[in-house]
This record gives sequence, structure tokens and C-alpha cells, in this order.
Amino acid sequence: MIIPKADRLSEEQVREVTSIVEEFGCRVQTIVGTHRSVYAILGDERSELLISRIEGLPYIDRVDTIQSPHKLMDVRSDLSSHRIRIGGVTLGEELLVIAGQCTIDPKEPNLFYETAHAVKEAGAHVLRGGVWKPRTTPHSFQGDIHSLDILLEASSRTGLPVNTEVMEEVHVRAVLEAEVAMLQIGTRNALNYSLLRKVGELSGPKERLILLKRGRHMAPPDEFIAAAEYLAAAGNPNVVLCPRGTMPEMEGFRSHPDESITQLLKEKTWAPVVVDPSHSVGKSIYVPACALAAIVYGADGLCIEAHVDPLRGIGDDPKQAVTPETLKKIIEDARRLWSIRERYERAPEATARESA
Repeated sequence: MIIPKADRLSEEQVREVTSIVEEFGCRVQTIVGTHRSVYAILGDERSELLISRIEGLPYIDRVDTIQSPHKLMDVRSDLSSHRIRIGGVTLGEELLVIAGQCTIDPKEPNLFYETAHAVKEAGAHVLRGGVWKPRTTPHSFQGDIHSLDILLEASSRTGLPVNTEVMEEVHVRAVLEAEVAMLQIGTRNALNYSLLRKVGELSGPKERLILLKRGRHMAPPDEFIAAAEYLAAAGNPNVVLCPRGTMPEMEGFRSHPDESITQLLKEKTWAPVVVDPSHSVGKSIYVPACALAAIVYGADGLCIEAHVDPLRGIGDDPKQAVTPETLKKIIEDARRLWSIRERYERAPEATARESA
């Protein structure tokens, strides 16, 4: 990671650094931050001569080398101080809640508007709603572009930023043009590297957030983080990791609940973790327990399906969406658990001070 002395390099300086790096078979990726930019060396950066030549440039402060399969997302990278903010919440500093319908029914826009107001009143910070839906059978409802207008109208009425899933480049361009705040990469596309690159490339300059769901067949944390690395390497480090249940299925649940992976992820990456309990367990009666367990395990937030009248919903809503009343209780209890967790997280610091 190349750290300049100034807030960012000039175009001429970038060209000079790039020419040096390319001599060693590497390339430079610019990571634009709010206050400063850093420049990642992508490739084998172990050459002492490469490091020496770059550090010898008068406008370079230092070069931090990270030999990791996910250099940008690694907890030791310079991006470890990167902060992601949405809906008035800085992730990691207070609980973030994303809530709303699984799928927006274009025939029932008022149901979505009612849900939007209800989840805001319950305490959610971001409104979710599926415009396009990946489905197992081609005969199932696949979504409707007109639902994007409904999503934007709900955002206008409530003031909440919105999250929706994208599955192909045309979706990405549509939501970016509509100024959707958070793009979601669903579990079926978590290893679609071409899509990950395109999302990172197109959304990076606009500084949009990306909610990356864990692939249903993913096992190791490194594979999950590597998928996020594709997004960051393409230009967008504003990635939020979202465990949502994995394989093998657990009888009675939709998937195998994986909220406990949060602690393993946080040992390896600085990226915030927002857990989706709805898709993890698949039934509304199990969602509260899974959501609260996620907070205990260290999650920075929750992504919960909610609906004012779940039985009138489409997609997964009839079976796994909670009511706004239940959502409110989950948020209240999650905040209490957050406070309890903070005491444990501060405990090592207090012990160190007492020892000193």
C-alpha cells in the first residue's frame, strides 16, 4: 500500500508510480477516501528494489507491504481506518439496521410505502426492497423494473436510504443512475467475479455502498473476504460483509445459520459485518433469536425482512418477514445487547490500564 505525503497524488505522480510498479509485473489501484487517497500495489510486492524505488520518490511517505490473499480488505491494510457511513450511522460505532420487504410487489405499491414508514418508526436506518429477484425456477416472479420507482418513492417519503440487489450490469447502471445508496450482491452471485469487478468499477467513483452476501456454498472466511477484495480492487472499498446462512442445510432452518462467522471475519478484515438472520433461518419465528445471537457474536448490524402484512407479501415475505412490531422489539433488544457487548470489548483495555 503506497501512502503519499499529501492527501492524494497528482496525475503525473500516479503515472510515475505506475510506470515503476509495472516494471515488476504489478499494477496500481487508487482507493479514493473522503479525506485522503491511498494506492494499492496489486501483485507480488515483495521486491525490495520495487519498494526502495517508490519510497525514494520525494512525494511518497512510505510503502506498507501486506502479503495476504486480500491485501485491501486485510485488517492490517491502510484501509483499516476506513469508515463506512449510511443512514446517519457509522458502522462499528452504533448498530445499523436494514429492513424491508424481500420483494416489492409492483401491483401493491401502497403495501411497500406502509412498510417503509413502519420500519422507519421501528428504528431502521436503511430501507431494503427487492426490485429484481434471482429465482430457482424461470416460472417464478423475477421482479419488475417498475418496482425501482416504488423503491425510490418510498425513500422520498421516508427519507431513508435504500438497498436493493443487482444481478447484471444493466441493473447496476440503473440503480446508480437512480442514486440508490447501497447495492446488494446476493448469495447466488457472491462468486460471480465478472459482476463483482463491474460493480466495483461502476460504483466506486460514486462512493456507493455494497452489501456482499456470503455465498450459500462458501465455507472458509478467506473465500468470502476474497470476493470483497474483487470489489475493492476494482475501485470500491465501501464493502459490508453479510453472512446469511450457508450449507449444509440444518433441518428446520432454511440454511445453516452462520452468524458466528462474524468473529472469524473480524480477525482477518476491517470490513464491517451485517448479518441477515431472515435468510439464515427462513422462518419469522426464528428470526429474533438469530438476530440477537448475531449481535452477541460482534455483528455491526442486521439486515431483516419485514412487512406490514407478511401473508400479503410475495417472494419470501409470507414465511420469513417479521412484522414491524417484532422488528421494533428486535432493535430495542439488539441495542441493549450492543451495550453489554461493549463492556466486554472494553474490558481488555481496562485490564491493561490497571496493569500499567
